[in-house]
Amino acid sequence: MTSDHKTATTYDLCVIGGGVNGAGIARDAAGRGLKVLLVEKDDLGEGTSSRSGKLIHGGLRYLEYYEFRLVREALIEREVLLESAPHIIWPMRFVLPHSAQDRPAWLVRAGLFLYDHLGGRKRLPGTRVLDLHNCPEGDPIKPSYRKAFEYSDCWVDDARLVLLNVLDASQRGAEIRGRTLFKSAIRTKNNWQVQLENSKSGSSEVVTARCLVNAAGPWVNAVIDNVNDVVSKRRVRLVKGSHLITKKFWQGDHAYLVQNSDKRVIFINPYEQDKALIGTTDIPYDGDPGQPTIDDEEIDYLLAVVNRYFSEQLSKQDIVETFSGVRSLYDDSSDNPSAVTRDYLFDVDDGQSEAPLISIFGGKITTYRKLAEHALDRLVDTFPTMGAPWTSTACLPGGDIPNADFEKFCTQLQQRHSALQSDLMYHYARLYGTRANELLENVNVMSDLGEQFSDLFYEREAIYLVNNEWVSKPEDILQRRTKHGLHMSETQIATFTDWFERQHNRIGDTIPNVPRVNP
Repeated sequence: MTSDHKTATTYDLCVIGGGVNGAGIARDAAGRGLKVLLVEKDDLGEGTSSRSGKLIHGGLRYLEYYEFRLVREALIEREVLLESAPHIIWPMRFVLPHSAQDRPAWLVRAGLFLYDHLGGRKRLPGTRVLDLHNCPEGDPIKPSYRKAFEYSDCWVDDARLVLLNVLDASQRGAEIRGRTLFKSAIRTKNNWQVQLENSKSGSSEVVTARCLVNAAGPWVNAVIDNVNDVVSKRRVRLVKGSHLITKKFWQGDHAYLVQNSDKRVIFINPYEQDKALIGTTDIPYDGDPGQPTIDDEEIDYLLAVVNRYFSEQLSKQDIVETFSGVRSLYDDSSDNPSAVTRDYLFDVDDGQSEAPLISIFGGKITTYRKLAEHALDRLVDTFPTMGAPWTSTACLPGGDIPNADFEKFCTQLQQRHSALQSDLMYHYARLYGTRANELLENVNVMSDLGEQFSDLFYEREAIYLVNNEWVSKPEDILQRRTKHGLHMSETQIATFTDWFERQHNRIGDTIPNVPRVNP
């Protein structure tokens, strides 16, 4: 290991953790004029924030645990986020078949009434009752279920939500360092001396920051343990949530929410056009937060819940892929993992100096923007001249689509590039929004996109991602920046990996006419 200790320019904020909370705080702070450094030990969003259920939602089941403040905040945020990034966030209708043995109809109806009105719903349609025997939503459901409730929430590409917040932070002056490990921090009177290590080269560096923000998620307590003279009585509770990906087994763009006898609910969502995303489980976890995997009991559990309601019976042979994420929930001593609060709280340690440490416990993806605002509220005394809150009315990169009308934007993009495949234009519009215009600069015909790796994956997109989105490994593209890996054969993945390894260091220098933001 090489060592190169040096002291850089003093940052106002050093944010530890490149998940959605850290990304949101870095973005908000940079937009208020603070000098920000964000460090992430792996790829951006590689942990919990890319392994969620992909939903922007209030949390209907949290009402049963009287989490009214959290649900209200999440429902308000649902529409704020929908306006800010209509390319990666869009409305979805959820069909909830009624099971009288699990919850009485009046209780479900009362919960949905609250859900419709608690957060000042504006754009999304309200709840309606369905006769499953006389509507297309009931076609795949077993005939023993007659009634259902249909309500609204939103879908999100979670990994891209993280990336867009980081990109916006960078464009506003933040410095972003992926694959950079936080090692330790020592507080002096007015600042922190923070030791970092590049996980690729092994080189180390010491940077100076006036404030340390611990947004490390499952590793929040590990960060505190490596901060000199700081002790926290708060702990996180790790809960593993696993998902199955199968073929899609119903017609339509709607999703399903089904109840289980243990009072949990399971989402069955359309995913990547032709697939279904099924989840999630909620089980205590004490392993490595970076390497969670689904176990056989979780698979059997999810399949059993789905097969209870649907005529088409799924088996393990129908599973295309699985993924698991570890949620870092604030430990409120609840015996039931599903009942542990999804709310967030802050632990602020100022050590009676001008160099505070703020640690974040808990939270959910839907409320990340509000969490960032609240975190910066805690730092007003440290940074009295920083700007006012601003993110509630600001679009994320690519989200500046007129009237948030994605379909109209997509149609116009297809018309401007009529020589290119319409499904490819839809893909670019979904992932990049108005940034698709940068990606397609000087592209006139299909051959301008370069080598083809799969149906919708061309060299041009890979180059754009390396140049603009902190990509350093093939899986950064295949699993997080896009979901191309789900649609590729092993041979296609091997071909792309070989191309990536050969071209990575030369991209942007040897290929002409490729926009390069170089964040």
